[in-house]
Amino acid sequence: MTDRPTITVLRADTHGLSSREYADALDERLPDHEIRYAATPEAEREDVSDAEIVTGTSIDTDLLDAANDIELFACAYAGYNHLPMDALRERGVAVTNGAGIHAPGIAEQVLGYLLTFARNLQQGFRQSERGEWRHYKAHGELTDSTVTIVGLGAIGTEVEQRLRGFGAHTIGVRYTPEKGGPTDEVVGFDPADVHDAFARSDYVVLACPLTETTEGLVDAAAFETLEPDAVLVNVARGGVVETDALVDALRGESIRGAALDVTDPEPLPPDHVLWTLDNCLITPHNAGHTPRHWTRLADILAENVTRLEAGEELKNRVD
Repeated sequence: MTDRPTITVLRADTHGLSSREYADALDERLPDHEIRYAATPEAEREDVSDAEIVTGTSIDTDLLDAANDIELFACAYAGYNHLPMDALRERGVAVTNGAGIHAPGIAEQVLGYLLTFARNLQQGFRQSERGEWRHYKAHGELTDSTVTIVGLGAIGTEVEQRLRGFGAHTIGVRYTPEKGGPTDEVVGFDPADVHDAFARSDYVVLACPLTETTEGLVDAAAFETLEPDAVLVNVARGGVVETDALVDALRGESIRGAALDVTDPEPLPPDHVLWTLDNCLITPHNAGHTPRHWTRLADILAENVTRLEAGEELKNRVD
């Protein structure tokens, strides 16, 4: 690695946000480095040829072959399964991701879901659309409620921090409960522990990755364990919940409601029954959208440039 590595920003945008903003943010943070913004396919091939660091939403094998000096690919997404990881490993290219940059926005959206159900805002929205001035009852308050957060990574941690101000009791579910966590209680993924947490929960927030352990975690048995007043929030992956079991639970009112930013299948077909259920709030996988996407990503990469120059371990390294 040279003392001042050259950085090429690839042109693909994300969430309607121009990647040119990313290049500008890197310019501000790394004024002594050469930051190249590759605005066209031709510019990408030319600009990666001698760049030590390439960053963007993705890189294909053709572009990788053109990157003669690449030592780091900084992915602009938290997910990286779409990358040619085998080819990157064969080249000895380090790979980092954008894990954590979406967490504050997702946590705020989770609070929005919880407050919507706690204060019965769906009823207010429906009456507002009809121009109907009629008092209705709120379900309750987040104060003194019990919220189980499945997954205590960046998103789960941010959710817990925001719940503190509401005086909620929190239960965290994580793979290594012996490490503890920010929640009032921490348990592992042992089915007995998960069901015990669900049985005591007013709200369950799913904020975990989709793995062999979490796939289908919220199944028919879980819905039978949850109290009828419980609400499920999923900002993880659709496959963490068994969709048919969810539909049955919502139709049969064995839970009070669900807020889904992710579904299985995804995108959710327009004729899917979930769209028709008044006790199901659906958003199109946009909880992570934030206008601070590029600036937060630039913070991570700028820190990693410093670490590279010092020979230190990279933040968010995934290869």
